[in-house]
Amino acid sequence: MSRNDDVQRILEGLKAAAAAVAPFTPGDIAFERKTLRDDPVTAADEAADRVLREILPRPGEGWLSEESVDDRVRLECDRVWVVDPIDGTREFIEGIPEWCVSIGLLEGGLPVAGGIFNPATDELVLGSVEGGVTLNGEPAQVTEPDPDATISVLASRSEIRRGEWDRFHNGRFDVRPCGSVAYKLGLVAAGLADATWTLVGKSEWDVAAGTALVRAAGGVVMLADGAEPGFNKPQPIFPNLVAAGRAVGEAAVDGWLGVTP
Repeated sequence: MSRNDDVQRILEGLKAAAAAVAPFTPGDIAFERKTLRDDPVTAADEAADRVLREILPRPGEGWLSEESVDDRVRLECDRVWVVDPIDGTREFIEGIPEWCVSIGLLEGGLPVAGGIFNPATDELVLGSVEGGVTLNGEPAQVTEPDPDATISVLASRSEIRRGEWDRFHNGRFDVRPCGSVAYKLGLVAAGLADATWTLVGKSEWDVAAGTALVRAAGGVVMLADGAEPGFNKPQPIFPNLVAAGRAVGEAAVDGWLGVTP
């Protein structure tokens, strides 16, 4: 099996999930609250999850999805699909066009290919570490601005509301609110923003596809202390995350974020 086959399967999954979501109307959809995390979930999330599970994993491949019960068999698999059928469910519910379908592929715990599709804006970011990244079929890569220049950073709307980004409104950063973390990572990989970071916990399904894409586009994805995030863990949660071109990413972890190893 070639990497091109993997990327084509990701593309097929993204299109099928978008078709499964299409009958539902963003901004006018009922939702429930998950028992453990109190996060919202809709029938659209569940419909997309079903089609992705039908298309993506083959015998011997693991599966990790926000909308599926965690099957720990994945821990014994070399190849694991990590998906979020709708990343940015809150934005989907509110009718804000900052949500996406996110599909990542791990090999040996490393994100090697991914795809992020926002049907509301018709933005498709797709690629692999071997083949690079495309935005709607055109080659794309991360930006590499001088860290002393003004840096465009995509920030969580909820983090901004809580005041966690107040210290970054200092003229050095052009802080732009955005919903889905997977969508933010896709925009960084596509060169449509310089960076994104968060100092709160994120799950592997939030960031597996985006990590593959940012790295494939020439960027870096690190924890806020500079460490490499590991994937396909028993507890698939990271405490924080930074994604950018190399110079900006290193400047972020070396001083901007105020995190010490």
